[in-house]
Amino acid sequence: MNNTVKQQKQYTHLKGNYQLPLPLDFETSIAPDDSVRLLSHVLEELDYTRLYQAYSQKGRKPGVEPSILFKVVVYAFMEGIYSTRHIERSCKRDINFKWLLQGYPSPDHSTIARFIKDYLSTCFDDLFNQFIHYLNHIEEINFEHLFVDGTKIEANANKYTFVWKKAIHKNEAKLQLKIETLINTLNENYLSSVSFDKNQPAESLEKALDFLKVKQQELNIVFVHGIGKRKTVLQKLVEQMEECLERQRKYDVAHDILKDRNSYSKTDPDATFMHMKDDHMRNAQLKPGYNIQIGVESEYITGVNVYADRADTTTLIPFLENMYQGLGVRYQNIIADAGYESEENYIYLEQQKQEPYIKPVMYEKWKKKSFKKDISKRENMHYNAEEDYYICANNKRLQAKGLIHRTSASGYRAEITVYECEDCSNCILKEKCTRAKGNRKMQVSKPFITKRQHSYENIKTELGIQLRMNRSIQVEGAFGVIKWDHEFNRFLRRGKNNVKTEFMLLCLAYNVRKLHSKIQSERCKNHLHSLKTA
Repeated sequence: MNNTVKQQKQYTHLKGNYQLPLPLDFETSIAPDDSVRLLSHVLEELDYTRLYQAYSQKGRKPGVEPSILFKVVVYAFMEGIYSTRHIERSCKRDINFKWLLQGYPSPDHSTIARFIKDYLSTCFDDLFNQFIHYLNHIEEINFEHLFVDGTKIEANANKYTFVWKKAIHKNEAKLQLKIETLINTLNENYLSSVSFDKNQPAESLEKALDFLKVKQQELNIVFVHGIGKRKTVLQKLVEQMEECLERQRKYDVAHDILKDRNSYSKTDPDATFMHMKDDHMRNAQLKPGYNIQIGVESEYITGVNVYADRADTTTLIPFLENMYQGLGVRYQNIIADAGYESEENYIYLEQQKQEPYIKPVMYEKWKKKSFKKDISKRENMHYNAEEDYYICANNKRLQAKGLIHRTSASGYRAEITVYECEDCSNCILKEKCTRAKGNRKMQVSKPFITKRQHSYENIKTELGIQLRMNRSIQVEGAFGVIKWDHEFNRFLRRGKNNVKTEFMLLCLAYNVRKLHSKIQSERCKNHLHSLKTA
């Protein structure tokens, strides 16, 4: 007799008391001050026209209303849930997620992933900027003080599949020598005149291969393969050129990727190798990552963008331009650390009538006694503005001798004035002033010095001191919450566009939590932290 018990897939068929409790409404089960209620309310204020247009363009009917699914995804990021599979599980088990779904069936992970990648990414900038204007409408922000900072976050890419620009150039040069040799061999054997163009090596190879294929048909040569088969000279040339052509095409693709940077990962070509401050191996290992720039006002993240630049200097102008295009307004004051200081950035802010509060790179050194006693420093020399010369510690003049121009990585052309001392031959202070064999020379950018001094005077005012203190609290505090409290240290998605969408979801979730926190602690409309008085 077979006593095998058949297991039921539906566990409600098992013995037990599964009486349906009433009421079924989740409304009474959620606390009145729960952040999910605030999330639903503020996101209900947004216009989802562009999101619905993204669905209509693909001709797909959503299983869950897009605006509701958007709330679900943002709330998941508020709760520190970033994986689509974990979001799916929460939709099936968590009462807050069920309340947000409003009776719609729980979406599966592929639906959520498709929603984020194919639909939300096309219009998320618009939704995010709408929320920022909502904060302005309720007087939580006023577009006055913008605190800018950046951080590097590891990409979802293999750290050992790296490609370096120098290696590409080095190997490509060797390949081109080989290609040139092969084409010369072809011309010698078949008395042809196929030319080699170093600027278009792939096209040269294609012409050579076309010639060889025509020659193969004329000579009626059949290519052979396998052990013990003897290949003709023509077949060997064709196979070697095809191999070279394949390699050259890979290098051409690498050149397109490496236009403005020096490395990328094969797993995620948009990621650049960077030093990570919070490296878990504690050895400053280079890893594929992204430079994330944010702008914060009144503790809210009002601007986000993703860059491949390893330094922050070149990101400030495109970041502020991106914010202006999205929000339609420019901030009055820009507060940033020394990593953003450059002549180009100062001039841009002046042109846009924005006040810089950027700490000079030399700010900490200026305060040291050793710097003030260093006679070689320009800052410790007297400058005569009318006749344009400096006076050194030995009362010698450093006259302007000419101009040179220096072009930055972003293409900005700076004008540098070269000063030279009238005579350093018998100077008793020369060893302390310069190591040059001849006269002391000094290169000075006058616009940069003027703009730096203006920013320096700004940060020394009472408002400047308060803004510098708030910068460390607000923008660095935002990164601290995201990285440590939300445990977000590595992206789950690949590609710059997907990475930006993922981080903007995190920032929107951060903003809603911040609004909830300020409402509960009665700190609304509090824009700046006050300085402590003695």
